Amino acid sequence: MTGTKERLDGLILQGVGGFYHVEAADAVYICRARGLFRKDKRVPVAGDRVGIAVDGDGTGVIEVLRERRNMLVRPPVANLDLLAVVASVTDPSPNTLVMDKMIALAEINGIEPVIVITKTDLKAPDALEEIYRRAGFAVFVVSAQAPESIEPLRKVLSGKLSAFTGNSGVGKSSLLNRLDPRLSRETGETSKKLGRGRHTTRTTVLYRQPGGGYIADTPGFSSIEFERTQMIRKEALSGCFREFDAYFGKCRYGSCTHMGEDGCAVGQAVREGRIPPSRLESYQAIYREVKDWKEWEKK
Repeated sequence: MTGTKERLDGLILQGVGGFYHVEAADAVYICRARGLFRKDKRVPVAGDRVGIAVDGDGTGVIEVLRERRNMLVRPPVANLDLLAVVASVTDPSPNTLVMDKMIALAEINGIEPVIVITKTDLKAPDALEEIYRRAGFAVFVVSAQAPESIEPLRKVLSGKLSAFTGNSGVGKSSLLNRLDPRLSRETGETSKKLGRGRHTTRTTVLYRQPGGGYIADTPGFSSIEFERTQMIRKEALSGCFREFDAYFGKCRYGSCTHMGEDGCAVGQAVREGRIPPSRLESYQAIYREVKDWKEWEKK
């Protein structure tokens, strides 16, 4: 009947040029967003749960934007369950500060971080693996020479909305290709001059997985600069380092910021080998970065 619209609940897979690819009822519809969202300064992004009205020609309009559990500003993606932080043991060497920034970003947003270590056929991953296992994270060691090494990771991703992040050149695109052969992401060798890889992904796209769940391929998710909208307040930062939890309330001074104060229980734990030094170093570097941030500076 002319003018009749079908209303469905769906998931945004991708947004390009004001059009959104929305998966609903086992189909994908090309939709525009209602102008009301722009008025309210709300922009739909990949991962958003939405209500759409579909016309007979298969096009639709996003009428309802459901409440988000979390949202990252850059890259724009919502409702993530899991963030896989990818690092290679060599070419390029791991940057634990960048890894720990990404982990902290996940923790503050209620996203479960997991660690994926690549290029283990070139160098043993033991030292890097130990840092993050001791910190309480699930760590997955994968090798291009052992195809079966990816299966434990695939199992963890099942049924979840997941994103992958890591410094350029760590093999993120190759890893995504192995997880889902349908993906044809362009990959490039690491630039010897820059120590970074050539990467071409431009838009955030969700790919539905055969075993359930979705993988978000995210552009530019290689080195996190804490946007003003995503910056972690200094008071909340220690809560983003889960191995610090055991020492909460045990510092000599209640105002301890773990920045080298006398009687700091976290610093003592590092000296006694109970917390890896790189984790405290990352915490302190991030703290210095955010300590002067004010709420009014938030965009």
